[in-house]
Amino acid sequence: MPIQMPTVISNHKNTGIILLILLVFSSCQVLNPERMLRTPGDFEFASVDEARIQEEYRLAPNDELYFRLFTNDGEKLIDPITPISQQFLRGDHIYNIEFDGFVKLPVLGRVKLKGMTLREAEKFLEEKYSVYYNRPFVQLRVTNNRVIVFPGGRGGTSKVVYLENTNTNLFEALAMAGGIADGRARRVKVIRGDLRDPQVFLIDLSTLDGVRNADVVLQANDIIYVEPRERVPQRILENIGPYLTLLSTALIVYSLFK
Repeated sequence: MPIQMPTVISNHKNTGIILLILLVFSSCQVLNPERMLRTPGDFEFASVDEARIQEEYRLAPNDELYFRLFTNDGEKLIDPITPISQQFLRGDHIYNIEFDGFVKLPVLGRVKLKGMTLREAEKFLEEKYSVYYNRPFVQLRVTNNRVIVFPGGRGGTSKVVYLENTNTNLFEALAMAGGIADGRARRVKVIRGDLRDPQVFLIDLSTLDGVRNADVVLQANDIIYVEPRERVPQRILENIGPYLTLLSTALIVYSLFK
């Protein structure tokens, strides 16, 4: 009996298509391989009320400190190197906390500030400078505090937003990043703290009730992640398109030589 080649090819074609469809629908990761920071369905998010509890930021390596020193409890700005330094008065006095937590300051040399709040560091430095100056008054500010914003979409839209004031909230950070590009406003994640065991807050910005949670004040190094919208038909075509092209090419070649 002759071999029924068309039937065999047809069966293989149908089987291949079925396998491709099963592969596509078997995992969300196949449809959205670029999606980050996934949480399982039973994941327990932290309460948004906890996000409103503000802990003072503690200095860490790579922080850039804006440093000013006054005498007589703030009466006169001084430069610990020269009586009056125009460079100092222009604001060229940014000091970096090194990897070991120390920062090199005029007169004092290297002092450890890692782990202190700004108030603690100011008080600590005032005590140190009191050996050299009369009633020193120190002002410190971290100039490179920042948050990372992933506003949805498919790459190229994420931004690092520097916190110019200590009361920047979620709405302001999203606005500075250009808004929600192509994401799901009802699933905005704020990730905070040690990345080995972070707090994760889920905030719904799609309704007026949810918008009330957007007043959450951000902390340095927060990560804001807006889940991208699902585009199932488009993603299916993108994933199986190359295979369908290969299959069509094989069928055309077969039809030419059958």
